[in-house]
Amino acid sequence: MQITKIGVVGAGTMGQGIAEMLAAKGIDVLLLEHTPEQLEHAIRNIELSLLKQLEKWAITDAEKRLTLSKIHKTITFEQLASCDLIIETVTEDLEIKKEVFAKLGVACPDAILASNTSTLSLTELAGAAKQPERVIGLHFTYPAGRSPLVEIVRGLKTSNETYETVRRFVESHIQRTAIMVYESPGFVTTRLICTLINEAMHTLSEGVASAEDIDKAMKVGYDFKYGPLELADRFGLDSVLAAMERMFREYGDLKYRPSFMLKQMVRAGHLGVKSGEGFFHYDEDGDRL
Repeated sequence: MQITKIGVVGAGTMGQGIAEMLAAKGIDVLLLEHTPEQLEHAIRNIELSLLKQLEKWAITDAEKRLTLSKIHKTITFEQLASCDLIIETVTEDLEIKKEVFAKLGVACPDAILASNTSTLSLTELAGAAKQPERVIGLHFTYPAGRSPLVEIVRGLKTSNETYETVRRFVESHIQRTAIMVYESPGFVTTRLICTLINEAMHTLSEGVASAEDIDKAMKVGYDFKYGPLELADRFGLDSVLAAMERMFREYGDLKYRPSFMLKQMVRAGHLGVKSGEGFFHYDEDGDRL
């Protein structure tokens, strides 16, 4: 099976990044959201991302225009029927995702259905679709447009054919490094990075070092692009909290219990880049102040 056209369901931060990355590789992308207004907002953000790359001479104006021309908008599931692969990137809520997969199972009987979930059960999501053997996890790490890694997650009923098709696509068409993961809460990347972020918050709350110096220690000492606290801001502190709480429930291990500081900040609405304030401050474009 050749994958030439891809649907992306959900035009939030991850959906935008995935759509932009696929379009930049010359792949036709159908981007779905609830309303035309949400779609226009997403396209503006993608265009802004491309403009930043243009300013840095990372792409040409022709490449920018070509990428945008590959992204098509839709608000109906039925229009996704022509896609070979559909990637779901809606909010990390099991019931919402199951509803999406139920609709995709009806509207797209021949497509491979993938979820970008970082903590939820692929097997449970697959149960909502008509053919669970066609359901797989494609977890793009942040930032989706630039990160070279993709976790390919197999659910209980994911077929070998589905896995091999997706693996070939990831490695050959979008030139990403793929690792195969069997279903487990947090998989590999989320499970490890969230415990690091949580420990960084414990270190901060104990007054061991400032947020700036904690991040500097990991950036300079271990060659991290972002320190754990800024990374949490970029993920969204509410998303980090949701992931930690789910892993704590699933594993029952105290190392996954969210820091009280994390809960306080989410309650205060300090969610990171999306609110302009988290452990650090950010402008409207998501750049650190």
